[in-house]
Amino acid sequence: MSRDPIVARHLPALRETLNAFRAANESVALVPTMGALHEGHLGLVREARRRCKRVTVSIFVNPTQFAPHEDFDSYPRTWDTDLAKLAAEDTDLIWNPGVKTMYPDGFASRIVTDGPAIVDLEDRFRPHFFGGVATVVGKLFIQCRPDVAVFGEKDYQQLRVVTQMARDLDLGVEVVGLATVRESDGLAMSSRNVYLSQEERATAPVLHRTMQDTATALRAGAEIAATLATGAARITAAGFALDYFEARHAETLQPIASLQDGPVRLLVAAKIGTTRLIDNISV
Repeated sequence: MSRDPIVARHLPALRETLNAFRAANESVALVPTMGALHEGHLGLVREARRRCKRVTVSIFVNPTQFAPHEDFDSYPRTWDTDLAKLAAEDTDLIWNPGVKTMYPDGFASRIVTDGPAIVDLEDRFRPHFFGGVATVVGKLFIQCRPDVAVFGEKDYQQLRVVTQMARDLDLGVEVVGLATVRESDGLAMSSRNVYLSQEERATAPVLHRTMQDTATALRAGAEIAATLATGAARITAAGFALDYFEARHAETLQPIASLQDGPVRLLVAAKIGTTRLIDNISV
């Protein structure tokens, strides 16, 4: 039988609950989210439960990682549904701070990112993004003091940035990446998929199929630049506005010349209609 999680919205309540976990010598995992939870998020919660005694899920739609033209105001917020899903997973604690708690009046500090944050992928199109992500995730790590933090691989560049940040700043948390959870037709689960029209939803799996075919060709010895160009043309022909389709080193995210430079990751970002989708797979 599921039980309702403890919900903390202010730092004293968060600290009181976490201090009780620590006093009992219980390990703590954190799953950072922006809510609108789907099966991909719940997979992260289950992995967190597998690794630690106590599971904390943060739900905070972070304004600092949205540019003025992006969808902060319309980003899906589904608190009641999220709470029910987390209760069914026996989540111990939900950290649901308000904007003023995370960014009080006079807030003036930021975490500046380098390395995998400036490799001409997401940072080319969303230059504000990783500074906002690193700052909020850094705060969540400090507030929640987890032993383990679980992130999905769908936001792969974000995973590399957060992993680097936790290591560089000695934050004492093990960052774990979990494989992308997909729909039956291969589309990566995302909170933004609700924006897709019926026709766009039918087209969206082209991204994953193109990556799979490209990876197969590369493993068979195909030349990288030409194979990526073929894949990019296929994505564009399907009706996407392509931002990038790249083969990169899976850890540094630097460009590669051959599979021998690997491990290798294919990464794609493209817009269909008004919805921007990202995805990645290993080669």
